Amino acid sequence: MTLKPLADNVVIKATKSEETTESGIVLTSASKEKPQIFEVVAVGPGGMVDGKEIKMTVKAGDKVVASKYSGTEIKIDNTEYTILRQSDILAIVE
Repeated sequence: MTLKPLADNVVIKATKSEETTESGIVLTSASKEKPQIFEVVAVGPGGMVDGKEIKMTVKAGDKVVASKYSGTEIKIDNTEYTILRQSDILAIVE
């Protein structure tokens, strides 16, 4: 099953979070924070949204930083995805 976002929506998935700190301490799953960097899986076509022309600036494969509590989480085929608006993406990681 694949997700095809509409309008200015973007589908992202979390990248693997670090399991050890820089000093070598192994983190348990309970102490890990939600990852801040995501990979873009699919991008909607943009177009007219709320009376404004939206041009999509991200593309599939980009690494991005998104707002911490934004979007809708969904699980498909044991993989967790988040669907959010392009405006909830804060930066592209280069």
